[in-house]
Amino acid sequence: MSTASLLDPRSFETMKNTVASVIKSTFIQSNVSTTIVICSAVLSLFAYEQYIYLKKKKCLPGPSLKIPIIGAFMDSLYPTFEGYMSKWKSGDLSCVSVFDRFVVIASSCELSRKILNTPIYAQPAVVDSMKHILCNDNWVFLSGKAHVDYRKGLNVLFTRKALGLYIPIQEKVYDKHFKEWLSLNGSSEQYQRRFREINMESSLRVFLGDYMSDEVAAKISLEYFNITAALELVNFPIPLPGTKVYKAIQSRKYIVEQFIESIKDCRIRMRKGGEVKSMMDAWVQSMFAMEEECAQLGKPTPKSFDDREIALTLLTFLFASQDATSSALTWGFQLLADHPDVLQKVYDEQMELRKDDVHQPLTLELMEASLYLRQVIKEILRVRPPVLMVPYQTVREWPITPSYTVPKGAMVIPTTYPALHDPQVYPNPDEFDPDRWGVDGIANKFPKNYMVFGNGPHHCLGKEYAIMHLMAVIGQAAVQLDWTHTRTDISDDISIFATIYPQDGCIMSFKPKYASV
Repeated sequence: MSTASLLDPRSFETMKNTVASVIKSTFIQSNVSTTIVICSAVLSLFAYEQYIYLKKKKCLPGPSLKIPIIGAFMDSLYPTFEGYMSKWKSGDLSCVSVFDRFVVIASSCELSRKILNTPIYAQPAVVDSMKHILCNDNWVFLSGKAHVDYRKGLNVLFTRKALGLYIPIQEKVYDKHFKEWLSLNGSSEQYQRRFREINMESSLRVFLGDYMSDEVAAKISLEYFNITAALELVNFPIPLPGTKVYKAIQSRKYIVEQFIESIKDCRIRMRKGGEVKSMMDAWVQSMFAMEEECAQLGKPTPKSFDDREIALTLLTFLFASQDATSSALTWGFQLLADHPDVLQKVYDEQMELRKDDVHQPLTLELMEASLYLRQVIKEILRVRPPVLMVPYQTVREWPITPSYTVPKGAMVIPTTYPALHDPQVYPNPDEFDPDRWGVDGIANKFPKNYMVFGNGPHHCLGKEYAIMHLMAVIGQAAVQLDWTHTRTDISDDISIFATIYPQDGCIMSFKPKYASV
């Protein structure tokens, strides 16, 4: 029987009647064995499961039948980039089913933007495990006015003034890690982990300052591995002891406890008029200032965040930045080593802006003047986008195209990679070419395709912070370090661990550019 005939309403009705008839006839025969009864019931349930799947699938490309119970769980557990590409190429919309979750995947730029910009039909779902890990009441799961109001209270953390405050903090972390890299005396090793570490420490010190010890910060970095490991698109649905989700929950508890201890210390220090030295300092100070101003004017105080809310919000910032920017740094160092002409241009621009002073402190003004460096970062993020997809969930039936309606409660996933590799927008899309973002390039004429930071009401709040961080690391490294990439047969192949990385772990070596560095 063809898929088309199975989708005929009369076929569905016939299937349901047949299942009901089999169950009824089986149970009324007293001489039938218990084994046959159980087998008949199981087969009937399997048949009904296929019926539900095909009813939702309709005309979409996807598996002809669902693997009983688990569906495509193994593909979700061990995802491959090639598997994702196969889905994207199968059509503008395709589908799969994992356990009881029906998943619709959008591969075109138009449909992906539609999902990101239509909150009346779909809301961010992150992944199933995230409400367990980030907590169900976390602000990232808000929608509508509540979400808008909460975001407004966070805007002060990503102003130009705030970004300028963070850069000296970041520079201190970069210098520390560059020294660690140079202490290896030019030996080659996998640097993916080291790029993750510099990113993690930079995030923790920018977000929370020096309130926690180096030992606590190091343990948080290790604990966060458990959260990263639990980011499969569809995970085991129950967080039982021993599962990845359970381990991630325990790690979250530890991280939030440490964050809250730092927040308490911060409140005491800022009440005493302490200097702002971190994002948290700036946040707490702004709340105190607003409370004082409202009290003087006799106005109601706007939303004030308690310790737990601040801790969970900082955790979401870490969640949003850690894996994505670690991926971007890894690919960035690799791509620049493989394209020495581009790295030389980065170096030349930096030395010109720094007036040949390799030790000039990093500043926001320096980064804002680094136009070519910004082009390089944009191209790194286009060629190897850290976030391939952003899961949403439909809150009602959605006629997303004239020919297909997404069922209520389905996971619907906009994807970024196809739009960022559209040859009509980015000629020779697989080539690393920062000049496509320059005055003679055409990439900037198609902003709709550049969905690296999402789009719509849930676009990335820390976009400029992330870009500035990547620019600062690469810019500082370009004038202080020489690095070499040891290529392998799988250097350009993509592995997936929450985000994307080179399959060989990015084998590199670093040496000082100047003897005094």
